[in-house]
Amino acid sequence: MNRRSLSRAAVLASVALAFLAGLSVDHVARAAPRRDTSQAYRSLDVFSEVLAYVENNYVEEVSEKELVYGAIEGLVQRLDPHSAFLRPDAYRMMRDETSGEFDGLGLEVVLRGDEVVVVSPVADSPAERAGLQPGDRILKVDGVSVKDMALAEVVHRMKGPAGTKVVLEVMRSGFREPQSLTVVRDRVRTSSVEWKLLDPAAGVVYAKVTVFQDRSDRQLKKALDEARAKLGREIQGLVLDLRNNPGGLLDQAVRVADRFLTSGVIVSTEGRGQKAPEVERAREKDTEPGYPMVVLVNRGSASASEIVAGALQDQGRAVILGTQTFGKGSVQTIIELEDGSALKLTVAKYYTPKHRSIQELGITPDVVVESGAVPAPGDEGPVERDLKGHLRNEQHAEPGPKAEAAPAFHASPRAAGPGSDPQLERALEVLRGRSPRPPEAGVAPAESRG
Repeated sequence: MNRRSLSRAAVLASVALAFLAGLSVDHVARAAPRRDTSQAYRSLDVFSEVLAYVENNYVEEVSEKELVYGAIEGLVQRLDPHSAFLRPDAYRMMRDETSGEFDGLGLEVVLRGDEVVVVSPVADSPAERAGLQPGDRILKVDGVSVKDMALAEVVHRMKGPAGTKVVLEVMRSGFREPQSLTVVRDRVRTSSVEWKLLDPAAGVVYAKVTVFQDRSDRQLKKALDEARAKLGREIQGLVLDLRNNPGGLLDQAVRVADRFLTSGVIVSTEGRGQKAPEVERAREKDTEPGYPMVVLVNRGSASASEIVAGALQDQGRAVILGTQTFGKGSVQTIIELEDGSALKLTVAKYYTPKHRSIQELGITPDVVVESGAVPAPGDEGPVERDLKGHLRNEQHAEPGPKAEAAPAFHASPRAAGPGSDPQLERALEVLRGRSPRPPEAGVAPAESRG
């Protein structure tokens, strides 16, 4: 991706994971468009006049910085759900998340309408240990209502030094009234890749990428190498689990997709006034052998996860299995400002190799398999089109799964016992060759892959 300098702001070389709503981010700095400066100055005159009146006449004293920050937050909040103004402390915390270590709760939240809704807790985080679940609505933080509060402010209130406590008032489907949960903040260490041998005899490996952060690609390579060593031979099939992965760093999503592709487009991005799309292509170097793959997705798979799934689907490298994904097809850039604050601004939309925009729509699996009779975590959370002010998909007038071009194969329903994972079970069947393969989405034999 191109990186251009800004006169008074620097585009970061490494961008943090945003709050799902996760958020794949890119670094595309573009020149500000020309505008009628006389009209702009007149508008600023009005702003300055209001600021002076509030400073001098409001019943209680308010700092100028707080007023200006509040005005900027209000301005950016009107754009789309993924653009945000980050105050210095919130920005520092967000940068910490890029490394996979930060103090807080380990909770991904998003605005759905006027409500703050949990997308998913980070694995083995204080939030998960306290019992928070996808779809939970957070009403108050330490007794303060979050209604009409900017999302960045909600997240800021939930974060804090390890060992300190925060009280969340939570409403959940099935609750008669809100419940208070006391959560002790801790150092959240997010290991972004987990793996295990799913079927040692058949050589089938399972790898889960929980979030795309610094070193996710290297961690995945290490996991696959460890699996090969434990098997004592080459991997014969891989289940790549991207369920409830809220996204993260775009460059890491590109590298993960590239690990399984020898050539061709991975993703392209197009912004307003951009003369030509910026295209990321696969390279043959360090590509995994062409063993069969199944990628698991659900509605909690967002942004960077959808980039990987879309690239592997369009290139016919893997069968995508599960349920419709989140549908976040926009790209953000982070611009660091002079006082240590930052602007996270939506600057482009991304497209799959077949130039599909998944904004609002998501990725339709090749094999649709529900999680089971009891909804699994992530199945009840919000999706992009539920978010207030979300961007529209210019390719389709009516968003929804039926708008996808590729027909999906619906697996026959079956009873799911306690603790079972029908999606993972069906993925294993696909790799073993026992389940019908969907048209134009079957896994090619290993010898035909680069």
